[in-house]
Amino acid sequence: MSAPVIDPSAPKTVLADTSANPAPLGLCAFGLTTFLLNAHNAGFFPLDSMIIGMGLFYGGMTQLFVGWMEWKKGASFGTIAFTSYGMFWIVLCTLIMLPKTSLGIAAATPTSMAFFLGIWGAMSAVLYYCTLRTNTALQITFAGVVVLFALLTLANVFHGTEIGHTFHTLAGWEGMFTAFAAMYTGLAQLVNEMYGKVKWPLNKA
Repeated sequence: MSAPVIDPSAPKTVLADTSANPAPLGLCAFGLTTFLLNAHNAGFFPLDSMIIGMGLFYGGMTQLFVGWMEWKKGASFGTIAFTSYGMFWIVLCTLIMLPKTSLGIAAATPTSMAFFLGIWGAMSAVLYYCTLRTNTALQITFAGVVVLFALLTLANVFHGTEIGHTFHTLAGWEGMFTAFAAMYTGLAQLVNEMYGKVKWPLNKA
């Protein structure tokens, strides 16, 4: 049986993408979870199941779903950013929980955590470079992420010392700022879409 002949001059059907913009959801998932973890880092409350739950499901699984939705839209930046940070939260929660199980797996050391956070900071720096092609709000958010990973890396490098504690606390406050930047960036997109005009600006005047 011969293959059908396709006429290259025939009109092609193009399906319009009518799906919602997933980025506001991903930015809010990142922002809210980041704020709560760094409120702990700043000393407001101890690390408990609230942070683990947020990290696994809102910061983790939600950003994974958003990354998949960004992939469906053909957005490479959103795909790698949301999928990567979603997995970051799941991995971080796993690192916290595994030593508390009966599997006999040792807790991560300050040295290994410094490498872990440092490599995430390096990747975030490249993502920040990519945001220079986008809006100011997203640039501020990713610049904050890079600084946050740097401070947390230094906190682990100097773990057990006064300067290490200072870096850890400073990371908490800087992380809450970064979280607000992410939430603003996401919610501004939603507000502007709902009102049909720029109510919350994403670029500097």
